[in-house]
Amino acid sequence: QVQLVESGGGSVQAGGSLRLSCAASGRLLRINTMGWYRQPPGKQRMLVADITSGGTANYADSVKGRFTISRDNNKNTVNLQMNSLKPEDTGIYYCNLRTIIENFWGQGTQVTVSS
Repeated sequence: QVQLVESGGGSVQAGGSLRLSCAASGRLLRINTMGWYRQPPGKQRMLVADITSGGTANYADSVKGRFTISRDNNKNTVNLQMNSLKPEDTGIYYCNLRTIIENFWGQGTQVTVSS
């Protein structure tokens, strides 16, 4: 089993920055993709950004140029640096780890951006 623990959410005004972190523990396969998903109020969960264990990053169009995802394979952590935040970035952010056979989620952390 894999556990994902997120930290770093909070409230910020538009234009501000936040950094989310996620630490994975348990029985991890070395080849995996870690990422962040956002669930706005009343809407479906959607991909924000993810990154493979080889370092290839993928971003939603809405966050390109503002968010940066990074990971440390030795520490099994993934971070999301969020700059120039907008009210539409508000939601619960979930850390995700997936392999070819498994898919795990963190408990979520709230990000609120006020205008």
